[in-house]
Amino acid sequence: MEFILFALTLACVAIFHRHTLAAALAGLVAITLYKLAVTGFHAGTGLTGLVGHFAAEWVVLANLFALLTGFALLARHFEDSRIPLALPALLPDDWTGGVALLALVFVLSGFLDNIAAAMIGGTMAASVYRSRVHIGYLAAIVAAANAGGAGSVIGDTTTTMMWIEGVRAVEVLHAYVAAAAAFLLFAIPASRVQQRFAPITRDMPASLAIDWARATIVGLILLAAIATNVYVNLRHPELADRGPFLGLAVWLGIAGTALWRRPAWSLLPESARGSVFLLALVACASMMPVEELPAPSWHSALGLGFISSVFDNIPLTKLALEQGGYDWGILAYAVGFGGSMIWFGSSAGVAIASRFPEARSVGAWLRHGWFVVLAYVAGFFALLGVLGWRP
Repeated sequence: MEFILFALTLACVAIFHRHTLAAALAGLVAITLYKLAVTGFHAGTGLTGLVGHFAAEWVVLANLFALLTGFALLARHFEDSRIPLALPALLPDDWTGGVALLALVFVLSGFLDNIAAAMIGGTMAASVYRSRVHIGYLAAIVAAANAGGAGSVIGDTTTTMMWIEGVRAVEVLHAYVAAAAAFLLFAIPASRVQQRFAPITRDMPASLAIDWARATIVGLILLAAIATNVYVNLRHPELADRGPFLGLAVWLGIAGTALWRRPAWSLLPESARGSVFLLALVACASMMPVEELPAPSWHSALGLGFISSVFDNIPLTKLALEQGGYDWGILAYAVGFGGSMIWFGSSAGVAIASRFPEARSVGAWLRHGWFVVLAYVAGFFALLGVLGWRP
């Protein structure tokens, strides 16, 4: 029954995409009430079980909220540094320029988080294509951000979740084998489509001045987050579950540099709203009876990639972490890149759709971004063929 309620919640999110927060919160309330009245929680029954359940989950939830809201401000810092306006001048002036832009998003996502990379990619695309960005190319930006973050524990919220819960960074690194193969398959057709729709322009403002202070702030905050996570997980792993250290590092960096350059605080209400939506789904996922899921295998991992296109990849990763026994690199690619197949299947897609509302159409996304589906399957089997299943 928990899975049925969760499936209904996700169906409502897909159908009523203008009311996704209300749908997610309603689903969370329904599942919580059912478990209170009927099945209980992993930590026990009744209110005691509910309190015990969220006492075990609060660190992950707090970290995710801090990262999602913090990276929204971090991405704006990077955008306001005006570096995205300078980068297009380095791009070729034909369809290969579109490929190069996607490659840049891919690389940025490896260390800047896929949400931030997608938002920066959307900013650059709007600049070089004069705000005429094809839906297929928007899908490719999301795919590039998700592929680029698939093998990095700081490149995707899902891989960061894995790191937070004890998966070593090296255990997801081989996801890049699949990500690179997938990139080659979606980047070229997407760029050709975009070039026909609106040719690339390389004009850079004549008096462009880079705000190096903001660029430095972005670098300092990222270094602080990386150093904090490495220190906690390598030197004091017993403390990893006791506090949201990664999120705190990001926010201390934002607060500590606020007098140097003021963050865009006006972004917080909308960012917080989107974060609460995702956290509601994560909380729902944490209450699923994972012992009833199919046994981990490459077959189930392949299926999870398709499911992640409609079942947001953050709660899906939470379910997999609860179950255990996966090849984490294959899973990171599957749930990370698989979410690119539909706009709301990943946080990067939700971020792009918030900037380009025309992307909020499942039919248009699938019709114009068909190459993302093909790339997912090809990348998955490329990785499986090269390295096999290594749980």
